[in-house]
Amino acid sequence: MVRVFWLLLAPLVLLASSVETYKWSEGESYLMFLERLHLPQALYYDIDSDDQKLTEELRTGMPYQVMHDRNGTIEQVLIPVSDELQLHLYRKAATYAFEAIPVIASTEQESITLSIENSPYYDILKATGSRSLAHTFVAGFKNSLNFRRDLRKGDRLVMVYTQKYRLGSPFGMPELKVGMIEMRGKRHSVYLNSDERYYDEKGRQVEGFLLSRPVRNGRVSSGFTLRRFHPILKRYRAHLGVDYAAPRGTPVLAAGSGTVIFAGRTRGYGNLVKVRHGDGYVTLYAHLKALKGGIRSGKPVKQGQVIGYVGSTGLSTGPHLHFGLYKNGRAINPARVVQVTTKQLGGKALKAFKGRMASLDTKVEEVLAHPTEAVKVETIDNACYIDPESCRPLKKGEINETHQ
Repeated sequence: MVRVFWLLLAPLVLLASSVETYKWSEGESYLMFLERLHLPQALYYDIDSDDQKLTEELRTGMPYQVMHDRNGTIEQVLIPVSDELQLHLYRKAATYAFEAIPVIASTEQESITLSIENSPYYDILKATGSRSLAHTFVAGFKNSLNFRRDLRKGDRLVMVYTQKYRLGSPFGMPELKVGMIEMRGKRHSVYLNSDERYYDEKGRQVEGFLLSRPVRNGRVSSGFTLRRFHPILKRYRAHLGVDYAAPRGTPVLAAGSGTVIFAGRTRGYGNLVKVRHGDGYVTLYAHLKALKGGIRSGKPVKQGQVIGYVGSTGLSTGPHLHFGLYKNGRAINPARVVQVTTKQLGGKALKAFKGRMASLDTKVEEVLAHPTEAVKVETIDNACYIDPESCRPLKKGEINETHQ
């Protein structure tokens, strides 16, 4: 695993090498990526089924790095799959090898206070460059406040959030810890609780729920993990969803109302349906035997509606549903979201939340007393981390493909 540290050591030992950063292009598959960079297809076909599934988790806009030697030959590639795990392709003898390794990143707590000029969404986006942060803030108040009617120019808002940094640049989605908006002298707040859901000052949940299970009577056969080191295989594995074992042909239900954004065949996930819901959620239903008639991209679906049937298509060893849940592009554990059955905290849960709320309110007071400017997430462009003069110029076709 010494190769993990090449980005730290490279400036000292690879003075003639270059590391370039790109964004993952919309619509580009992992196999298309290998072909475009003239890397061997064995980097897909010779890896195991779990790693092949990981290659289908690559997200549009995710920054990845390519390192070339002085002759322009690709030495290594790092492609993040999630905030925790990344694909590492590297030269080994006369060919290339593949491994999944942890993302090396630091997490910083940041804060911002703003005086409203236009709207919370626009002002946050302008200050931070983060649509995710702006959306999360606004979504937290959408069912309790009327910004258009009651918000006035000059009203204040505060956000305390965490941001990961990788290779010195913001990485992944910022996570809002507490959001406060002051309207006509009265404060309103939302808080991220330990269950990774948002609540107001009274312990009432501010987001809607999804179905507890998309397969009736399905048995959980494999849980969710962003990163796990296998003690026998001596390698990192990930399972970005929950598997429900069920008889072939069992109906699969939409976990929530939304719009189908993908319905078709893929390599690793077989027959696949993706549904976009409100508040930045997307659900994924994989290995289906077949799709329900009429299920296609752009089709609206309702919570509990049959969208397909349990199968074993793609890279699957038996009939089951792989159920994935994403928020703002990040894989999250469905078990921690969809299996909650109450919208109002009580008892010990409410007491623990009140303690957390008091701590976050203290942070809000500190931000108001000592205002800070937000760290703006800049648009990723081609960047050279080592010996910039040696970065090879991109050809016209490469510019069109990698900078979208």
